[in-house]
Amino acid sequence: MQQVDTLMHKGLSDKVFPGAVLLISREDSILFKKAYGYANILTKCPMAEDTIFDLASLTKPLATTLAIMNLVQEHKLDLEQTLGSVLPYFTNTEKEQIKIKHLLSHTSGLPDYRPYYKELCELSMSLRKDALKSFLVKEPMLHQAGKKDLYSDLGFIILNLVVESISGKRLNRFVDEKVYKPLDLSRGLFFLNVDEKPQPERFAATELCPWRNILLEGVVHDENAYVMGGVEGHAGLFGTAGDVYALLSALLSAYYGLSSTHVFQQDILAEFFKKQSNSEKTLGFDTPSLYGSSCGKFFSEKSVGHLGFTGTSFWMDLDRSVIIILLTNRVHPLRNNTKIKAFRPEIHNAIMKSLSGEGKGKITK
Repeated sequence: MQQVDTLMHKGLSDKVFPGAVLLISREDSILFKKAYGYANILTKCPMAEDTIFDLASLTKPLATTLAIMNLVQEHKLDLEQTLGSVLPYFTNTEKEQIKIKHLLSHTSGLPDYRPYYKELCELSMSLRKDALKSFLVKEPMLHQAGKKDLYSDLGFIILNLVVESISGKRLNRFVDEKVYKPLDLSRGLFFLNVDEKPQPERFAATELCPWRNILLEGVVHDENAYVMGGVEGHAGLFGTAGDVYALLSALLSAYYGLSSTHVFQQDILAEFFKKQSNSEKTLGFDTPSLYGSSCGKFFSEKSVGHLGFTGTSFWMDLDRSVIIILLTNRVHPLRNNTKIKAFRPEIHNAIMKSLSGEGKGKITK
């Protein structure tokens, strides 16, 4: 892993990110785990292996998708169900026939993003949920559901409403009870309400936010999640590399039928990991692109992963039992640093070549 370590240090010197934690595992064994650089470049607080990151859009696969999966497993929800049958306020709208599977696979026809926070922040917290629902109902669709793959935050904001409506619980509480606690992860993967005051030295700092006029540290970066109190379907989850690994390892074990926890059912998990028609996504997870994939060119077709805006990512090769977690604070201090886009495939290629060179479970293109 010397080349991998060298490349991570180069990422620091090239200012791809101020700090990072890289974790590599194969066949249920952690082969590499190391922290680099700074969690906060202003205070010179060093990054540590147990630094907590704002996981951003990793919330989608690691919280919201798993909550939906649990509802499917318990026969409280069906992937073919339409939005109108679950949330009455979508009845008699153009979104009525959007299916749960369309929302999970980003084929709902909804836009990718809308800055709802600009209007929501003018309202008291008690009025924001209903206002958000109204925005989503009125939001024009870009195309018919099931026809085109367009990554959408809005789809996962709606999935959060689905979870809350069926379970009667806020997303953070539901996923904690059904997934994190049974896996002993409730202290390591969590949402932070915006009115909580965590110990900042444990967190990787993100942006000097021009809208909030503060350095974000232990506060959710995503503005739409922030105005909704810090708990949303598309963003809001925090965690360490080790806890992300523990969750992914549990998923992988269940996928192979080796889990003893029964949190995830093998057949349901296999369905969620299967690439959907008219999409480069599975149900809640991304897959390697044919060209220019963030996971490089050596992951098998049977791989799932996801990226987060703050500089976080994971990739899991289901064929080779390889998990790579790269958590960075690339938006610290400003989000206009996009060097990680070129760095991600480079580091993943170097890792996979290194694993191949070890000979065990030889990896080929």
